[in-house]
Amino acid sequence: MSSSPSAYFDAASTAPLHPVARQALTAALDEGWADPARLYRSGRQARMLLDAARETVAEVLGARPDEVSFTAGGTQAVQLGVLGALRGRRRTGRHLLHSAVEHSSVLHTAERHAADGGEAESVPVDRLGRVDPARFAAAVRPDTALAVLQSANHEVGTVQPVAETAELLGGVPLLVDAAQSAGRLPVPHGWSLLTASAHKWGGPAGVGVLAVRKGTRFNSALPADEREGGRVPGYVNVPAIVAAAASLRAVRDGAAAENARLHALVERIRREVPRLVPEVEVVGDPVGRLPHLVTFSCLYVDGEVLLTELDRAGFAVSSGSSCTSSTLTPSHVLAAMGVLTEGNVRVSLPAGTTAAQVDRFLTVLPELVARVREPLGLDLPAPAPAPAPAAQRTLVLDELGKRCPLPVIALARRIGEVAPGGLVAVLSDDEAARLDIPAWCQMRGQEYGGEAPAADYGGDRGTAYLVRRTD
Repeated sequence: MSSSPSAYFDAASTAPLHPVARQALTAALDEGWADPARLYRSGRQARMLLDAARETVAEVLGARPDEVSFTAGGTQAVQLGVLGALRGRRRTGRHLLHSAVEHSSVLHTAERHAADGGEAESVPVDRLGRVDPARFAAAVRPDTALAVLQSANHEVGTVQPVAETAELLGGVPLLVDAAQSAGRLPVPHGWSLLTASAHKWGGPAGVGVLAVRKGTRFNSALPADEREGGRVPGYVNVPAIVAAAASLRAVRDGAAAENARLHALVERIRREVPRLVPEVEVVGDPVGRLPHLVTFSCLYVDGEVLLTELDRAGFAVSSGSSCTSSTLTPSHVLAAMGVLTEGNVRVSLPAGTTAAQVDRFLTVLPELVARVREPLGLDLPAPAPAPAPAAQRTLVLDELGKRCPLPVIALARRIGEVAPGGLVAVLSDDEAARLDIPAWCQMRGQEYGGEAPAADYGGDRGTAYLVRRTD
């Protein structure tokens, strides 16, 4: 265990409970425990608290109170919103459009829609994780029933051009997942449906928001229920909703000052990490981004090992690296961006993070990365490579059966064994190699030659990734 004070740097997963939320929750447990649908005194009192919370949330989100429903969480809000909007416009068609970097709640709902006979189409993003509004709109078809675009990305922080995209959709309703930005940034214009999650802004877990604009066709995918405008079945948690609304207003009211402070701290991390740690790629839009979030990837590093070392040093961070996943599947966000997936670290600062905590992180990180890399020998001066024989134009590296980041490490170690202009064929059956080897080539100035069947180079399975040495 670390003797240093701990620092929680994973607010994008869940933010610590806001003091205002704690106070409101305690009070509402005493005053808002009854069924708000009942006419007796305690029921009316609970109803008044619920109505006041709904008005507060609607005001912050730029909606009408009767457009706002409370759900059991952000994921449920997305699922109900997508499916309800699709059912409401089934006469138009069954084509669903979304960006390639949406939250998994959107992607899984799209998979269910496709399995039920609908069609889901993913729109690519650029290397910063940003959609092009014109390209997104160009994917709209006469049978497009719904488009989905997040306000800001949960892994890399890139803010999406929601308002610009909405203007080009030609009347197709747009669902905006505002889970990462609600309370922190102004709500973008142009949405028809909006979802959010209270625990992302410091409210209690188990409260989500689904707002549906008047005039937007919506037909719940679940059996009818009289609560929450017929959009969300089941009993509402009035105390938690009251706490969520109070903390949302508090976060919004303090956002200007806190955003500026956190933005400066994140900017320091973005600037210093590449200077202090060799072979690092900072990903996401450096300008159009969330103020509290930064993501970077370290070459030759197992993401799970690095996160464990940071935890021991007192830092709670997260990762989209395939090395930290039990399925060994790279982050779909990083994959869509075409950036490095190995050794990935997401730092998301909660309110109240201090400059001293960030300074300590920047002091500890280079030491930990060097420790993780040390057994690989990559930080030691490399011996001068022996010239490759003229007849040996291709070096085959059999990395079959090895997982991230071993294929890239082997490439880095041995590319010097071929002469400039020589070819290295890395044989791998790890899906992460398809992303990480091209990213390594771009970072190191080597020429990526594409893919070939591993059988062409003696492999019994997998793919050969071809790299030509340029220096």
